[in-house]
Amino acid sequence: MNKKKVFNLAKGFRGRAKNCIRIARERVEKALQYSYRDRRNKKRDMRLTAICIDFQVNYGNFMHGLMKENIQLNWKVLSELSMHEPLCFKALVDISRNAFPGKKNVVHPPKKVSIPLLE
Repeated sequence: MNKKKVFNLAKGFRGRAKNCIRIARERVEKALQYSYRDRRNKKRDMRLTAICIDFQVNYGNFMHGLMKENIQLNWKVLSELSMHEPLCFKALVDISRNAFPGKKNVVHPPKKVSIPLLE
């Protein structure tokens, strides 16, 4: 990459990483590696989050409830359970809800919609 593109990508970095070309190039390369990795991790997390939505439980509350019950299952095992053994996953959701119910009855006030009158 040329110097202009490196400095453009290094905007917002701290210290000399934003204005010294050698350091900026290293930090930009590492940042691009992180972004590539985390785009895949984001998809991985979304799968389990979508499954939790199907069972009407917040992903964070679900994982916290499992942690409180000392159930140590990683995301891969949970994902496999949810796809191939939905009744088993439902049991885990129930255990998690009993351990950490979270916010059960959250009431949101209705939104006010103003309609302009035509004259």
